[in-house]
Order: sequence, then C-alpha cells, then structure tokens
Amino acid sequence: MDYKAVFVALEEVCDESLDALCAPPDLPYAAAAQRLVNTIVQVQEHGRALLPVVTGFAAVFHHYDFEPETPANGYRTLVKVLQSCLLHIIDKTRYVATSCHGAFFRAEHNACELEAYCGALCQLRALMYLAQRLLHDNGHGQLISLQDGELSRRFVREYASMHKACFYGRCLGFQFSATLRPFLQSVVISMVSYGETYGKQQSSLGIAALSLLTSGKYVLDPEQRGAEFERITQNLDLQFWKSFWNLTESGLVTGFTRITSNPVNVNLALTLPPVQLRLPLTSDPRLSTPVSPPVAHTGPGPVYARLISHEFREGHDTEELLAYSDMEANPLALNMVSSWSQKKARSPWLMIHFHGGGFVAQTSKSHEYYLRSWSKALKVPILSVDYSLSPEAPFPRALEECFYAYCWALKNAHLLGSTAERVCLAGDSAGGNLCITVSMKAVSMGIRVPDGIMAAYPATLLTIDASPSRLLTLIDPLLPLGVLAKCLNAYAGVTCKGLQPVVGSGTLGALGRDTATLLSDLGWGASNWLQSFLDPARSRSPSRPPPTLALSTPPGRSASERILRSDGGGGGGEGGDYPDGFQPMRSECLAFVLQSSCPVIKNPFVSPLLAPNELLKGLPPVHIVASALDALLDDSVMFARKLRDMGQPVTLTIAEDLPHGFLSLSQLTKETEVASDLCVARIREVFLKRDPPSNLRQRPTAASPAV
Repeated sequence: MDYKAVFVALEEVCDESLDALCAPPDLPYAAAAQRLVNTIVQVQEHGRALLPVVTGFAAVFHHYDFEPETPANGYRTLVKVLQSCLLHIIDKTRYVATSCHGAFFRAEHNACELEAYCGALCQLRALMYLAQRLLHDNGHGQLISLQDGELSRRFVREYASMHKACFYGRCLGFQFSATLRPFLQSVVISMVSYGETYGKQQSSLGIAALSLLTSGKYVLDPEQRGAEFERITQNLDLQFWKSFWNLTESGLVTGFTRITSNPVNVNLALTLPPVQLRLPLTSDPRLSTPVSPPVAHTGPGPVYARLISHEFREGHDTEELLAYSDMEANPLALNMVSSWSQKKARSPWLMIHFHGGGFVAQTSKSHEYYLRSWSKALKVPILSVDYSLSPEAPFPRALEECFYAYCWALKNAHLLGSTAERVCLAGDSAGGNLCITVSMKAVSMGIRVPDGIMAAYPATLLTIDASPSRLLTLIDPLLPLGVLAKCLNAYAGVTCKGLQPVVGSGTLGALGRDTATLLSDLGWGASNWLQSFLDPARSRSPSRPPPTLALSTPPGRSASERILRSDGGGGGGEGGDYPDGFQPMRSECLAFVLQSSCPVIKNPFVSPLLAPNELLKGLPPVHIVASALDALLDDSVMFARKLRDMGQPVTLTIAEDLPHGFLSLSQLTKETEVASDLCVARIREVFLKRDPPSNLRQRPTAASPAV
C-alpha cells in the first residue's frame, strides 16, 4: 500500500471516529470515551508531523539500495515498520468509529489498545527523526556511521533512556508476519517468567516449570509484561541470556525437534583432536602449509562438530570416522551403524555449517531442525561446528576452531561421505560472520577457499555504530541493543556486567526494582552533572520527567506539550534531533550499554565490513540472505555493496516481514519456511557452479546522482 494512501486513510478514519465519539446521544462510558478522543487527536498530530518526514525518505530510498532489483535498506525498513503501525491504528480506529455506539463495544479495552499503539507511534516518530539525522550527517549512500562517533554515541544514549515497554505489550510484534506474532508473544512471556526465577537454586528444568506457573499474569496484563521485558533487556547480565537461549539445548526440546524434523541416517557428534594438519597451497599444490590446532586463551584443545547426512554414504561406516565419534554421546550410533545396509557413493558436495547465537549461546543441536531438512533437500552431508562460546572463549578462539574444522573437513572429506569437489560454507548471524572470516583466513594462508558462502543475516560489523536499520534495536523483541551489545562485547573480550539477580527473590520486580531505580537516579544525575561541564548554559538542574506518557490532554495544552521531555539523558536535548515541542517517552530505569573502544572490535577478522580490500580479494561468491525487518539489514547491504564495488561476486536476497534469526523459526510458519528455502536455493547455486551475474560483480561506471 502506498504510504500516501496510508496517511490519507489515517486522517479520514480519525475524523470519522471523532465525529462518532462526539455525536449525541452521550456515551455511557464518558471517561473511556474522553480517553479515546484524546488518543485519536494525538494520533492525528503524529501522522501530520510524520508525513513530510516519510516523503523525504521516499525521495532518496533508491540511493541506499544494493541494486534496483533489491530495494532494501534501513530507511525503507523504518518506513515499512511505521506503515505497519499506522495500518494497525487505522484498523482499530475504524472499529471505534463503526462500533462505539454498539451495546457490546468494550470502551476500556479499545481505549487501552489505541493508547498502546499511540505510544508506539510516538516512539517511532522519534526513530524517524533520528534517522533524519543519520541521513543528514552520513556520507552519500552510507548507511552506517563508521566515521562519526558522536552519531553513534547519541544513538546509544537514546536507547539508554528511551521508553521501550510499549513495543513489548499490546503492540508486540506488530511489524512482523501475523503468523509469527503468537510465537513472539510466547517467547516474551517465557523470557519474563524465566526472569522471575533466574538466580534461584534450581535446575533449568525446575526454573522452566516455575516459569510456566507465573506466565499467566503476563498473558492477562500486557502492560506489566512490557515493563518487565524492558527491565530484563536493559539490565540483566549476559549469563541470563545464555541460560535462557540454551533452553533450546534441553533434552526435551531437542527430542521434540528430532521427532518433528526430517529423519536422517547419520547424526554423529565428532571430536576432532588437536593435531597439526598440512594442506596444499593453491598456488603450487606440490607445496603445503601447516595448520595448527586452536590455541587462543586456553591452549590446544579439540574441536567439536556434528555430522548430519540424510543418506548413508561411503565413509560413514568406517572405523576411522567412528573413532572420532564419542559413543557415549551417541548412544544410538552402534545400532545405527549395524542397521546400515545400503551405501551410496560419496557426494561431490560438502557443506560446512557454523551456527548462530550471538557468539555466546547455542550449538548444532539448536539448528538441527533446518540442517536435517537441508541435508535431505540438497542430498549433501553437513558438518556443523560447535565452536567455543564467549565470554569464556572470546575472539579469536571461535574463528580458530571453525578454521581448523574447515581444514580438517577438506583433508578428511572422504570420511564425511564427500569427495569435496564443491564445498560451501553456510551460517546464520554470528555463523555468517564466521563463514566470511574463515574464508578470509583461507585466502590469507594461500590454501583452498570454499566454492561459495551462504550467509543468512550475517553480523559483519561488531561495533555499536548507528544505522537506520539498527534503530530497530530499540523496538525489536529478539534483538534489543542492550543484549546485542553484551554479545558483541563478550566476543571481543570486553567485560560488561549488568544487574545481577537476587538469589531467592520472588519476582523480577523484587530482584532488581530498588537497585534499578537507584542506578537510574544516579545515571540521570551523573549525566546532568557531566553535561553542566560540557555546556555551561545547561548547568541548571532539570527536573526528571515522569516515567509514563499521560494520555489525557489538559485543557489548553497540545498533545506535543504533553509528551515527556528530557534535558540531560537523551540525544534530543543535546543534538537537536527532535523538533521543538516534541520528545519521546522516557523509561523509568536507564539501560547501561557499553560502547567499547576496544581495538579488537575493529579487527577485520571480527568486523569484515571494515576489512581492507586486499583481505577481501579472492573471496568466493558470497550469497547473503537477509530480512527486511532485521536490525542488521544495513550490515548486509553495506557489505554486499563493498564486495560488488570491488568486483567480487555477491548476491543479496531479502526475505520480507521476518525477524533476525528466522532460520531457527523455519518450522513455525509458511513465511519462515519459504525464507529457509531461499537459503537452500543459494547453497544449490554454489554446488551447481552458478556464480552471480557479471553485472553484480562489477562496479557501476555511471556515478550515482547526488541526494
């Protein structure tokens, strides 16, 4: 739907609703009716202010796309999210207009619904203004503020103080596919309930059981759910997230996954011993180079991996392969081997997979569902690497282990049921990063590089720099900035601790409410105290704004005057990101986001987007599959453009209406299944030697017009 038509429809339906609510006879629910009127007036004001902003973005969208056939970038995404919010508001407001005089009209419920979406619209308006600042201050065609540290610092300050709970309550997941929203609600409810019991002296299963008992109140009270989820994402430490994400590794979940997924004939956990390998040089195969086992941080150690194959092939029943397999970890392995009766020839293809999980969580088990499907669809054996996780094993341990596993697979492909004529690296998120960096390391060492890479929504820039798509971390339930920063800092070896849970506390509110409030007060005061030195004109002591948005407009005051203001905590007061009379809602407790200056984060083998061209030259064809609603979308677009401008073969495919991490959700909806199939299609292109078209490998000769 064209954005102009959306704004026209919004104006019309708001007028209709106001006429209906103000028309005689008097409504029996006067207080709720007044709330509806006030909210609809606010919605109109936001809509009128946003129309010229969106129009400005629409005029320059195309300058930031990877190519005309792939219209995707963070500015488009922000408008897409805003339009989705407006469509929800239009639908709810139209219902008010047609039903407010009906006997079964629930005035209180509808007032709460519209107030929630109005709050979300207010915060989205703030994001649009921040994106305007990025558009103004960034270089032509640049999506990420790589050179302007102040832009990124302002982005972090806004995240720290901006109210986000409205996106996790009634409005949860409004921007995503409708079929995914119930799942997202379940995830958020589970996370908040798990947070109540986190830190108690119980097993993971016991904590999960207690969480089920407490989840009901968050189903019934979405406002409480949003507030508690915001508190969790802002202040709980990395160990909480590791613990929660690793619930997918429990026997119950993995057992259910294996029952519901495609059966495979080979599923072996392997332990690769730390011995030195020798691989031939591509420049002269008569010569070879040593490949040492991983040694960073903890010294030489084994690398763990999982072999998955839908078909039983030559090499799978050899004693040499089974010697790498721990039979205690594979209790059915002996039975499985004895039941093998027919062997197929070795496949000419081999896929090596690196899983996602923010470098801090999950293993091949978490991703086994779609790997089983891929092995069947592609008829290929898959080696999925269980690299060591941060913060216990920060960079470069994971990269060393993945590179060693890649080299071991090349040398021992015959054991994996493959001749390795064509080798593809595949991974998602953190795994996508490792696919690229492993290939860079192969290029730098002069050994065989893979024949292609399929990277799903890869993390190519591990700095906390601002971009239009990264503004979505302020509203994304699966990738909030506070959590993303903890993961990236952990991989870089930067310590960042959040609020610790109180052992034995009954609720999340009890485990940190007073401490969070105290830290918030201290943070607020420290920010103003520091600002008084930086800007003497602001040395006055501003009053702290209230924590919530008042949704009733006092007589004689405009809606914009009623919106919360912040003189010391946000980017608006300092950088002029917001027009006069507007400020977004502010949170009760401030988040702490460590924006590290650690040089490791800018290491090209950590952030390949920052790699010099010399390191990227020689990479195989890179196929990136990203999501239009992913906060890391701009990372993918910028990396694809960098490779294209160098003449490197690259494609970028965009999945619509899905969040970051959609591969782990591939069994849930038709949309995620289709997105998974897109990844399979790209991997198949690698195996069938279908390189990207030449026009994607060459830099355009015509200069782009000025914005």
